[in-house]
Amino acid sequence: MASEPSSHRIKTSSLFRGDLVRQAIVDSLVKLSPRTLVKNPVMFVVEIVAALTTILLVRDLAAGAHVGFTVQIVFWLWFTVIFANFAEALAEGRGKAQADALRRTRSEAVAKLLQKNGSYEIVPAAELKVGDVVLVEVNDLIPSDGEVIDGVASVDESAITGESAPVIRESGGDRSAVTGGTRVLSDQIKVRITAAQGSTFLDRMIHLVEGAERQKTPNEIALNILLVGLTIIFLFATVTIPSFVSYAGGAVSVTVLVALFVTLIPTTIGALLSAIGIAGMDRLVKFNVLAMSGRAVEAAGDVDTLLLDKTGTITLGNRVASEFVTMPGVSDHELADAAQLSSLSDETPEGRSIVVLAKEKYGLRGRELANLHAKFIPFSAQTRMSGIDIDDHQIRKGAADSILKFVTSNVPNAIVPREFQQIVDKIARAGGTPLAVSKDGAILGVIHLKDIVKGGIRERFAALRRMGIRTIMITGDNPLTAAAIAAESGVDDFLAQATPEDKLRLIREEQAKGKLVAMCGDGTNDAPALAQADVGVAMQTGTQAAREAGNMIDLDSDPTKLIEIVAIGKQLLMTRGTLTTFSIANDVAKYFAIIPAMFAVFYPQLGVLNIMHLATPQSAILSAIIFNALIIIALIPLALRGVQYTPRSAASFLIRNLVIYGAGGVIVPFVGIKLIDVIITTIGLV
Repeated sequence: MASEPSSHRIKTSSLFRGDLVRQAIVDSLVKLSPRTLVKNPVMFVVEIVAALTTILLVRDLAAGAHVGFTVQIVFWLWFTVIFANFAEALAEGRGKAQADALRRTRSEAVAKLLQKNGSYEIVPAAELKVGDVVLVEVNDLIPSDGEVIDGVASVDESAITGESAPVIRESGGDRSAVTGGTRVLSDQIKVRITAAQGSTFLDRMIHLVEGAERQKTPNEIALNILLVGLTIIFLFATVTIPSFVSYAGGAVSVTVLVALFVTLIPTTIGALLSAIGIAGMDRLVKFNVLAMSGRAVEAAGDVDTLLLDKTGTITLGNRVASEFVTMPGVSDHELADAAQLSSLSDETPEGRSIVVLAKEKYGLRGRELANLHAKFIPFSAQTRMSGIDIDDHQIRKGAADSILKFVTSNVPNAIVPREFQQIVDKIARAGGTPLAVSKDGAILGVIHLKDIVKGGIRERFAALRRMGIRTIMITGDNPLTAAAIAAESGVDDFLAQATPEDKLRLIREEQAKGKLVAMCGDGTNDAPALAQADVGVAMQTGTQAAREAGNMIDLDSDPTKLIEIVAIGKQLLMTRGTLTTFSIANDVAKYFAIIPAMFAVFYPQLGVLNIMHLATPQSAILSAIIFNALIIIALIPLALRGVQYTPRSAASFLIRNLVIYGAGGVIVPFVGIKLIDVIITTIGLV
């Protein structure tokens, strides 16, 4: 028997935990390898010029020249590269720490591999192949990912999700998928293995949270191209400076040119860009959501249309029987008795609420079906009704149109009370679900099932609307009921009586208009729509097909989390945009702060632009290179935590970025460089 895995909820570590910082420092040095750093073009260029300046320093030392200024420049150049690596290493380190915690949920598990004769053989879980069937009994670990093909059991998934409450896993439904490393608490199940060792869900989780499969998103690639372009522009601008200085009768050293070049190129955003993307996925992990790629997180931030299932997302999920409405000539007691009998074997929350209502309102106590020699008719998606056959009586309950069809097709010249459709429409318009009841071909009445809209959901949809996101409720209810719930909850539109084909068609229609679409689902019938959506969030409790179709997996199986996922995606895009704005504004400010002080000696006319009154050309360039390195350190927490996000329009975000980070990016370098200039001049560094 395998040892029990420790329960661990995936969570984001504190930003500067001691062990993570120490490991990040080591990793930042390892990342100095050109093979690694070439993936970050801006910082790769900085490393090249830092190496060049180091070579020049060694040459000057050998020649016995004065190298005090050069030593400081070389130090701060390498400091810039190392702390750019540190930001990325710290973001990756948090993911690796989470991956290590997940690895602790695995052990040398064994499996009870079923043989053709019905017996089982104990084998190492690592030897299981796709298609093998294993027996999992009480207290056994489920050895690998699979589908329950026989039985029902209570399963502890706390090792994966951190939730202490056990979940039910059973064959033949949307809750048949099981995950390796979880534990059966009651009964026993037979599981068909669906994933080979090394490609299980837990393996994928480990790879994802440690960033092993992270690739740059299209926006990141585009931004990298922009940064490379700016770097090339400033390279040409810098190499032309010696000719202008020579024309003025002066000279400028390579060290000074290198330092100037590094301060002018977009090193700030170049250093933090990768960390921002990793941190975005990390924030999703904090919410127990696994994104299969950075592209999925980024797409969530650009979502235009949000498809939400009604039950469990907009409503509380469990409809409750509130009243029995009889047809003319039918007593309340007769309808309640038939409704309760048809619901005795119905284990759904709706079925149990019907039994309870009949008991509390009419004193009808539940009866044992075994003693009644009754035959229970289970609900099916095709008939959309269930019922019971007892003592030559046929009792059915279900959707109004299904019961109407059942009655008229089984009873020649059946009489349908004219009040029936009126009552059904009245309940539907009120936002309830009408459930018709018939006995022996006669409609007795209607059960009013109430959907309870979640508190505060209307305000959340209003916030999404302010963000420019259109919300569409998807439900299997009839249009009248759907319209009432849609009006009460505040969604922009709804799709009633939705089939898998309807969902897929709706997503494609939205995408044809140039919209990005997000949706969530847990069933096999949701898989096509999840695969088609730009952001498909599959529930961990769902089927294997749904989990493979989505590009995100919610370990808590909470459909309402789709709203938070969109917010996290927008926060990622905002953080990237904010730091890009700040970085570019920084570079502009540094250009006007440094150039006048550096070249006023050669071009006295530039003295009028030296509004900062920096002490000397050497102090100007050294102050700028120090500021350039320190600002990266200062912005690491912002890159990892993300800027604060509140729902608002894109225009207001743009104005805020320009005012706060654009103007701030211009002002901060003037203040910072001047302060550093005063300090290094006072202590005699130049």
